[in-house]
Amino acid sequence: MYKHILIPTDGTELGTLALKQGLAFAKGIGAKVTCVTAYPPFHTFTMEADFLADTPALYRKNAKADAKKLLDQAAALAKTHAVPCDTVAVEHDYPYEAILNTARKQKCDLIAMASHGRRGLSAVVLGSETQKVLTHSTIPVLVYR
Repeated sequence: MYKHILIPTDGTELGTLALKQGLAFAKGIGAKVTCVTAYPPFHTFTMEADFLADTPALYRKNAKADAKKLLDQAAALAKTHAVPCDTVAVEHDYPYEAILNTARKQKCDLIAMASHGRRGLSAVVLGSETQKVLTHSTIPVLVYR
């Protein structure tokens, strides 16, 4: 069965629920996990408040600190489930690519992730990282909703 599961996490309520479900599944099958989170690089031309208020160095420092906090929480949760866990923070413009690249680099054989279940126009406008992972992944993807 599966030996190494990648669990992307973004700190949202649904993402945390998927993390918990992924950890319970990993424990049940005796797999280890790698938790990954992605944050965007600094952009000079943007309307995002975080980018407008920070210098590139300050933004990167804060983004790394936020990612570490999120991954530390995921690792602590994995510990309570008694599941071996590694963590990876990735700076990338496209979270789905960060997820797929991490799965390949870490030699994961399953990706377990949340879907926010957007439909219709909101799915078209906002896009879906889960849908992009499903479309481009060469390994199985388990989606929690």
